[in-house]
Amino acid sequence: MSAAQRTRTTYVFELWRAGATGIMETAGSTFLLAIAVVWFEAGFLAKALVAGAGSLGLLVSPVVVSWAGAGRRTVSVSAAWVMGVGGASFGLAAVWLGAPQVLAGWLGPAHGMVRMACRLPQLPVFILGSMVGMAAYSAVIPLLTQMYHENYPEAERGRLFSRTVMIRIAAAAVFSHVAGSALSGHMQWFAVLLLVFGGASGFGAYCVARCPTRAMAPGEGAHMLRALRFVREDALFRRVLVCWMLLGFANLMMLPLRVEYLGNPKYGLALGVGMIALLTGVIPNLVRLVLSPVWGYLFDRTNFFVLRMALNVGFMVGVLGFFMSDTLPGMVAAAAVYGVAHAGGDVAWSLWVTKFAPPERVADYMSVHTFLTGVRGVAAPLIAFYAVGHLTLPVLAGISAGLIAVATLLLWPEVRAGRKARASSALVEEISE
Repeated sequence: MSAAQRTRTTYVFELWRAGATGIMETAGSTFLLAIAVVWFEAGFLAKALVAGAGSLGLLVSPVVVSWAGAGRRTVSVSAAWVMGVGGASFGLAAVWLGAPQVLAGWLGPAHGMVRMACRLPQLPVFILGSMVGMAAYSAVIPLLTQMYHENYPEAERGRLFSRTVMIRIAAAAVFSHVAGSALSGHMQWFAVLLLVFGGASGFGAYCVARCPTRAMAPGEGAHMLRALRFVREDALFRRVLVCWMLLGFANLMMLPLRVEYLGNPKYGLALGVGMIALLTGVIPNLVRLVLSPVWGYLFDRTNFFVLRMALNVGFMVGVLGFFMSDTLPGMVAAAAVYGVAHAGGDVAWSLWVTKFAPPERVADYMSVHTFLTGVRGVAAPLIAFYAVGHLTLPVLAGISAGLIAVATLLLWPEVRAGRKARASSALVEEISE
């Protein structure tokens, strides 16, 4: 298959997968946590586990790369298998949690089987199903980045990726509205939503499996900690990772607190699922939809560090505006600003290592990036839901903004040096090592 054919095939199936990815995005950003808060009235640990489920997948992403390399599997087929596991997890949880409602419809609420089904553990199954499903969804990201590197030309990588992101964003916005409206006043049917997430994961796995990719090279991903040596050997890679850590922790700390702020009666808002979905899903995604191609164009042509600093400022304004406002216009404006920054963050987060890593080490570099994202993504919700019991949300928003400001200042020397991007200085050791 020629390079042009590989590009076209990958692009077509990524366009199809984008709709399913948009649905899955709403699971992590809005609905799973909304179910935990509104339906289960879960405690801080349960909410933190649900909020950090996707980050858990990033944490284990080096294991996935190692598994794919050890078995000499193709990149796309490896990713499809993992995504299939996530879909099965959501499906099994949906069947377990939906059984009481289904049985009640068939047999009546007073039937013995219905009463027995209602006594089955619900919250632990919901947490486990959500964690496995979302972890599988995010654990394959290094493999997908490797696929983009192989099949998308460097000069068009940002543009092609941003086009699929547009469909993903549109799907997320539409699904947030539809699912939020459907669940408003009918939260007992949340298991149907889990079944939809399982179907989206399965369809995504099918699309990825159809994309042409090579098998992992001998020694590539051979040890899940092997890639961490690049942090030591590549000074620029190390500095950028530090900046990502500060920015990412600040964002991931406040992201689940958006749902908490809007849905928990203790903050005086107690909004329904529909309004929560509007402010955390629909509005940011509509803004992302409009601006995603712009950021894709800028990623291909501008100084990466200037781009990253501009996005940081957007995230800072979005966080401060959202939590320091208790009026609908203020939160709508903050949600829109967050959408602007998120649109650029989609491209920058997913593709930035392709500007720095040696071609044969893109998956390794990305696995380091996703692993560290997983570390902060698991820790941030735990710290956030614990800290919110001791600090006010505006104070936490101020701490978050301060971390983002520090991350922005750390990038300034690279901007002054005029760096757009450059290949990694890390030496690739012999495969037999």
